[in-house]
Amino acid sequence: MSRFTRRAFLGGGVGALAGVATTARADAPASFAPEEIIDSGHKFFGGLSRGLAEIVQEAGRRWGLPNGYILGQEASGAFVGGLRYGEGQMYTRNAGDLKVFWQGPSLGFDWGADGDRTMMLVYSLPSVSAIYRRFGGLDGSAYFVGGLGFTALTSDGMVVVPIRTGVGARLGVNVGYLKFTERSTWNPF
Repeated sequence: MSRFTRRAFLGGGVGALAGVATTARADAPASFAPEEIIDSGHKFFGGLSRGLAEIVQEAGRRWGLPNGYILGQEASGAFVGGLRYGEGQMYTRNAGDLKVFWQGPSLGFDWGADGDRTMMLVYSLPSVSAIYRRFGGLDGSAYFVGGLGFTALTSDGMVVVPIRTGVGARLGVNVGYLKFTERSTWNPF
């Protein structure tokens, strides 16, 4: 029984993003300090503070400071092919907050189901409305009963890092995407 797990960083050009420089635009949301993200995560996730701090530090080392983050919940299930649905609130420092929904398919060697509380760090967000698109990547999971993990998804120079903690049983690796929308939908495509 593994309480903590790490999800794969691979896919969607994430390796290429390590060298991408971030440029600030006048209408882009301002960045959040790691301490602010960790504090918000402690309030949201509860007692998983050490694992959360390590994940936030690793993401900061790779992509710098996030200029937005999402707090929400999601559910997913897979047997070779899978689906994920979620909803939450995206927070920015100076560009407003908004309700977001996400959904997406996956395909791979993956089985199980889970329900998660999710914090997504958003890097290089040029404007609040830019979140409404597909972010693709590779995800891997291995836990029974519960776990804490993260992955990285990319689109047009932006990076979304979902940090998930939840209950369920999941084993496998898959490729897929998350599509962010303004309204809830059952259509993952």
